Amino acid sequence: MAAKQGFGRKRPGRSDRTASPRPSFGVREAVALTVGVVVGAGIYRTPPLVAAQSPDGEAMMLTWLLGGVISMIGALCYAELASTFPHAGGEYHFLRRAFGRRFAFLYGWSRLTIIQTGSLALLAYVYGDYASEILPLGRHSASIHAAAAVAAITAINWAGVTHGCRTQLWLTALELLGLGLVIVAGLLIAPKAVAAAPPPGETSLGLVLVFVLLTYGGWSESAYLSAELREARRRIMPVLIGSLALIMAIYLLVNLAYLRALGLAGTAGSHAVAADLLRRAWGPDAAAAISVAVAVAALTSANATAFTGARSAFALGRDFPRLAFLGRWRSEKGTPANALLVQGGAALLLVGFGAFARDGFRLAVEYTAPAFWLFFLAVGLALFVLRRREPEIERPFRVPLYPAIPALFCLTSAYLLYSSLAYTGVGALVGAVVVAAGALMLLFIDRRSVPLENAS
Repeated sequence: MAAKQGFGRKRPGRSDRTASPRPSFGVREAVALTVGVVVGAGIYRTPPLVAAQSPDGEAMMLTWLLGGVISMIGALCYAELASTFPHAGGEYHFLRRAFGRRFAFLYGWSRLTIIQTGSLALLAYVYGDYASEILPLGRHSASIHAAAAVAAITAINWAGVTHGCRTQLWLTALELLGLGLVIVAGLLIAPKAVAAAPPPGETSLGLVLVFVLLTYGGWSESAYLSAELREARRRIMPVLIGSLALIMAIYLLVNLAYLRALGLAGTAGSHAVAADLLRRAWGPDAAAAISVAVAVAALTSANATAFTGARSAFALGRDFPRLAFLGRWRSEKGTPANALLVQGGAALLLVGFGAFARDGFRLAVEYTAPAFWLFFLAVGLALFVLRRREPEIERPFRVPLYPAIPALFCLTSAYLLYSSLAYTGVGALVGAVVVAAGALMLLFIDRRSVPLENAS
């Protein structure tokens, strides 16, 4: 009663360690976030790498189709977990229920230091590179633009879930408009490329799939929306599958446009494949438009990455008392305020290092891929564990053809984990060291366990 009268009343906008996320957006916003986090700058950077490893155009297209099918298989597994255990912590919550809080901590740590924060910094730098073509700001132009992007995205999402979702809707619409321009130019306007010899070099399906599935990566972020999506138990599966179907169609059309206009050899040899395509279709002036399209794509993914990444850090803070500041929910605005600020600060730190140590897109893939596929495999295994351990819980959606589909997802994840280690370089080693550092940190921050129901 006192709380209502005013003495124990919470001040509007303050973070609360007992408040939890509430359903606040619908299918449209969830699809926009999912598509936005997946369809980013990667589709402008990865196709030349895939083309260089493909023996012909048909093999290249089949690889992109295979990547979509593998992603669909994983989405079915995630749909069961997210509809059964809706939670703002997403994968963190699934892994905690299946394997305990210590393993979940390693995931949360890896997500905060490698998977999400690294992706946010990389996307900000991609934005900075292209924004500098439009508005140069001197010697450190890309770094200034990148830092400004991280700060602005963090501030928008800190201001409230409505602002973050509305920003995502507009950015996703602009991003799809840019990709539509590439598709139309490549399929309908640019002259067809003259056949040329395929690029030399050995073909590695494992390495190709690492790049393709990284470009598809991000659909699993829908799991972090399950606590804030209205009627999530019923809607999360259509959001996942519908978003991926749309993404697969876009990727196939974009790559078909590249192949038709530039050919396999031209695509493989291009350093700015979309710009080369537009130049071929409309001349040199049109190629400048792609700087805007790539900048928007990078911002779209960065905004969605910040939105979902902070929610796993929030779940981490709810479980570990020494990280409790991360687990405060700003109930007035519907945001994990402190988690957003820490994530933004870490990304800004990486942007600062990147100004002196950036080695490009491929190095970022090497750094993130092993941790990404390790925990993807763990989530697949968690489905088996939770089916066995908690059979009585209502499951609004069940993976069809169980256990074949989840087993196939685990096998492909294990193969991609192997490929990300076998075919990559020093970046993978650095990522492994960071994960190991998280295991050492666990010794210092772990206290008595927080009951699972209190962490939800």
